[in-house]
Formats: sequence, structure tokens, C-alpha cells
Amino acid sequence: MFYKIRLTIAILIFITAILALLGIFYPLHLFDIQIAPLIQRVIIDFSVISAVALGILFLLTILFGRIYCSTLCPLGILQELIALFRGKGNEKTRKNLPVKYFITAITFGAMIGGSAVIIRYIEPYTYFGSAVTLSVIGIIAVVAIVVLSIFKNRYFCTNICPVGCLLGLLSKISLLKVYIKDDECLSCGMSERNCPSGCIEVNEAKVDNETCVKCFKCLNLCPKNAVTYGIKPKKEVKFSPKRRELITVGAALVIFAGAIKAGIEIGKTAAEKIKNIILPPGAINAKRMFNKCLNCNLCINACPNKILTKANKDFGAVHIDYTKGEKYCKYDCRECAKVCPSGAIKKISLDEKQKTRIAMAVINPDKCSKNGVCINVCPVHAITMEENQSAKIDASKCIGCGRCKTVCNSGAIEIFAINEQQRV
Repeated sequence: MFYKIRLTIAILIFITAILALLGIFYPLHLFDIQIAPLIQRVIIDFSVISAVALGILFLLTILFGRIYCSTLCPLGILQELIALFRGKGNEKTRKNLPVKYFITAITFGAMIGGSAVIIRYIEPYTYFGSAVTLSVIGIIAVVAIVVLSIFKNRYFCTNICPVGCLLGLLSKISLLKVYIKDDECLSCGMSERNCPSGCIEVNEAKVDNETCVKCFKCLNLCPKNAVTYGIKPKKEVKFSPKRRELITVGAALVIFAGAIKAGIEIGKTAAEKIKNIILPPGAINAKRMFNKCLNCNLCINACPNKILTKANKDFGAVHIDYTKGEKYCKYDCRECAKVCPSGAIKKISLDEKQKTRIAMAVINPDKCSKNGVCINVCPVHAITMEENQSAKIDASKCIGCGRCKTVCNSGAIEIFAINEQQRV
């Protein structure tokens, strides 16, 4: 029962995730509860809501284990769906490799230091989002993970993914665990062969709940119900950490500290040479956007005028391209701010958005046709024109939305980037 209920919920979330990333249907802010974006939002744009949401996810993990990985993570669900069609179990249990602790230390250390540049190249939510929105890097990464899952099932989740590693550490102390009843197990190997995480060792009646993603497939397969989920009966176990484990923990902490420092340095130097980049309202400046944007591209398809573009050689994060779509930022729209899960685009109100200057329009008087059409479309009434003279822009009012440029038939209006977004 656990397995079927959990799988049904996971499939519904997976479908919703794809529809949301394609900008078709987004009834619930599903990506506001993705671990890595949420951690970053708490760090850079703290709010009680985001802190409570993160706390709830961690609490759920402490109570139920890595249920997030099998039910809320789109890339994790994709791997499970592949396994359903693959229909082949594991040949043997896979080791819990220590390299994942180092990957986690590097990615989250750099994020705490101030830069998401590293984590967006390894984080599952980002991979999935960028792949669905046809980003080359995302497609390559997801294809690689799919191929890996065909041969090694949930290997990415158990031995590479930094989010999985973080939740796995919490799962070690979870209240509810998957465990084997020694006196009822027939040692048939059914659960071990079909465990997608390779975390079951039947001969030792052992389940590694750190790598277990709580898919509950084993509960559905065991003919004697010897594999169960609940509060595991306590056994007297003496704590004796192995020398290798102590070395791994020490090395991970050293790497974590170094990654924090690296994140600080990346945050200071990144995007300093970037010029002429226009950013969505709430992004503040190029340096901040470059360091905070995960490139999940959720905002791109949410933009009604399709002026947002993916990271490219000119700028390594989402930005505005006024040559796309209808070429202007709608005055009564803040969809990008509403859907951004990482805090790279601050969740500003519509009133704040309408008073935020993201660029500056400039009129060339020599090209102006003096027909006055730009005056009528400017949402902030920043354009005026005296009789028989070219139109003029009041720099104190212009927000750089680009609406005036779309109606100028003489090419007299240009939109220029600014260094820092400001309130007008």
C-alpha cells in the first residue's frame, strides 16, 4: 500500500513539474519546496515562510527518511519511471561511497559562501528544469543520468547527488526506517535484487537507511512481509566509529571550509566584467544574479512576453533579451518573481516591480519621427514631447520596460542596461 500511494503521488508531482517548467500549468509552487533552491533562499533572502518550509522538509526527513527523493524530486521520479520500464533488479548491493560527502561539502560550502555557480552543475532540480526547457547542459546531464540509471538504477541519488547526501545524513537518525525482521525473513533475496538504491543486504538482515530513498518497493515485494517500515526495535549497539569514517568526516569538513572561502571569492569576482546585461525586476544586479541563479529556467516559460533568455556565452544566468517575443517587460506582470524558487529574482510585489528601474530608454532626436506614439504606451508617463520637437524621456521616471521601443517605427529609441536596479 505504501508503495502504490507514494508512486501515485510521485507521478502526479512529476507531471505537474513538467507542465510548470513548460509554463502550461502551475497551480502549486512545487519548486518552492525543492531543497537546494530553498536553502539558498533562506541564506540570501531570508523570510519566515522559507525558513519554515525548509524546517518542515528537514523534519519530514528526520521523521520518515528520504521520502523527498522518491516523491518530490522530479529527477528522482524520472529515474524511478525508467526503472519501471527497465524491469530489472540489481545484481548486487552497491557501496555507500565517501566521494559524495566531498561533493556535498563543495557544493553547499560554495553556496553558503555566496555563489551557486558550482551547485547548478550538479543539483538534480536544476538539471531537470534546464533539460525540460531544452538547455544543452541540462539535456546532456539528464541523458547521462538516465543512461547511468539504466545500468546502475539510483546510483546518482545514492553516491553523487549533494541533496541526496544531505538528506541521507538526516535519514540516519530518522524515526521511521525500513528494516528486516530477522525471524521472519526467508533470505530469498527478492527485496535485495529489486532495491533501486542497492541498500539491502539480506544475509545480514540489514538496510542502509542513509541511501534508502523510501520508494517502498521492497515492502511490496516481500512474500512474508519481513521487510517493514516503522520504528525499528532497538538493539544494544556500542558506538565505535571506524578510522576510515573519521578521516572521511575530517576531510569533508576541511573541504567544506575551503568551499565556503571559494564561494566568497567567486561571489566577489564573478560577473565583474559583464556589461550591457538587462535583468528581470528583482534580480538587483548582474553579480548577484550570476551567483544566485540556478538556471532552472522556470521563469523563462512563465514570462508571458518571452523576453527572458537562458544562460549563454554573454552571461551565465537568465537575463532579458529585448529582441525576443514582444520585446518588452509587461508593466502588470511579475511572473518571474513569483516562480523563482532560489531567490535570484526576489519575490517582489507588483507595486515594487512597477517602481523598479531595470534599464534606461534613450531617444535619438535625429531619428525621432515626432509622431508621439511612444507617449501613449509608456506605463509610467516618462515620455513627453513639445510641439514640433522630438520626444524626451524623463530619466527619473523611466523603468526601462522597453514598451516605447516596440512602437517606435523610426528606430529612435534604444534600451540600455544599468549597473544596479533602482526604485524610481
